[in-house]
Amino acid sequence: MSANIVIGQTPQGEAIEIDIKELLATRLLVQGNSGSGKSHLLRRLLEESAPIVQQVVIDPEGDFVSLAEEFGHVVIDGAAYAEAEIVRLGARIREHRASVVLALDELEIDQQMKCAAQFLNAMFDAPREQWYPVLVVVDEAQMFAPAAAGEVTEEARRVSLAAMTNLMCRGRKRGLAGVIATQRLAKLAKNVAAEASNFLMGRTFLDIDMIRAADLLGMERRQAESIRDLARGQFLGLGPAISRRPVAVNIGTVRTGAKSITPGLMPLPTASTDELRELLHDNLHVEPERQEFHRPPPRPAIDVDDLSASIAQSPTLAAAPPPRPERPEPEPEENRAAMIEILNAMAKDEDCSFQPSTTLFQDFTIRCRMKGISVRGLDATTFRRGFAAALAGIEDPDDEKWFDLFNLAKHVPDDALAPFYLIALAAMNDQPCPDDMVLARTYGTSSPRRVQRLLDFLEKDGLIVVRTDFSGKRSVGLPDLGVTTAPVEA
Repeated sequence: MSANIVIGQTPQGEAIEIDIKELLATRLLVQGNSGSGKSHLLRRLLEESAPIVQQVVIDPEGDFVSLAEEFGHVVIDGAAYAEAEIVRLGARIREHRASVVLALDELEIDQQMKCAAQFLNAMFDAPREQWYPVLVVVDEAQMFAPAAAGEVTEEARRVSLAAMTNLMCRGRKRGLAGVIATQRLAKLAKNVAAEASNFLMGRTFLDIDMIRAADLLGMERRQAESIRDLARGQFLGLGPAISRRPVAVNIGTVRTGAKSITPGLMPLPTASTDELRELLHDNLHVEPERQEFHRPPPRPAIDVDDLSASIAQSPTLAAAPPPRPERPEPEPEENRAAMIEILNAMAKDEDCSFQPSTTLFQDFTIRCRMKGISVRGLDATTFRRGFAAALAGIEDPDDEKWFDLFNLAKHVPDDALAPFYLIALAAMNDQPCPDDMVLARTYGTSSPRRVQRLLDFLEKDGLIVVRTDFSGKRSVGLPDLGVTTAPVEA
């Protein structure tokens, strides 16, 4: 099967192709003012690549729902489902490899951003065995990855921007290839736009957008003036999937249409001024009868299970493997045992104590998801305390012998837990206290002075007692546990 599609022609009539395999690895950015033909370009791309690759369209205006009739895309009305149902649908789309259109036109902008974010995150979090290639098309990307909050809430901007960043920055390894279209490059977050290696630049007039487009195309600013001269439906293409040099492309025809149309001119009324005045003032004092306007029926709310069944039955690609059965939800005891195993494995990595806790927590959640382990209800604080125990060598925290130690550790700050556990384990086993370098490495530092300040802090809090005899040997006791480390040269 050929992976090349014809997107359009040059002004000289030469066909311009897009390599879909290369596009999946390098992503695409489409830019152009309103009316430049962006939606037409996206529709051409979707129609030509529909038999080749799975497609997911984030559609804020509902313009791409017509793909369902011609190509069998499943339309998901974002307004008809709750957050949990959107997450379930996003997961099943990766499992069954169904091409879908997420229509968000019935939602306000804040809700559009949150719904799209939940949907993209569910696709992003799919297990490794479901990382099939998917072309993820996001129209009006400046709405979902804004450079500034603007009129939307900071929460909506944060979750939406995070999802779009994951799509463009980390989606490639998970088979997610982002195709984003925007009217204003200046309004699109730079870290999202910068990840695209292929560009199709349409007509734009604002200097700030034109300069950014020229920079992306590698053009001088004098050459950038040509962007203003582009006709409707004409784009400058550049990238490994399109052309190694900027090339003008006239986008080809499409088979489906959008529900919205560009307004055209209509003949003015032929009535005279007096006739119009009479029509405007006739029975102005009389309350008119309310007319019954014909409204289209609302979209029926489809049950999520019915829609999931439709997704499962939708025509898939010829090379698609049979759908995998859903994993049974592990028992809580199994979850905890698996989490402890992952913590112990992470604690064995070199220099793990020198990494920020946020990085470690993210790595932990990724490892859990890779093994199908639910991390609901687990916060960063619980992780830090569990990781500190694993770092100190406590492989089974559920053992009853650690009960008194864990109760005492509730009074210890999170960053000091690992060295405290090391000292406690040495005392409980009647072993010498670990030397300063061992404690420093566990503490996430290379400075013995910081270890000395840590011991002073723990001693002032009454958690430990440091004793140095006349021979210079040091021992550390834990009064609450009634144990002391063996004396050793300080």
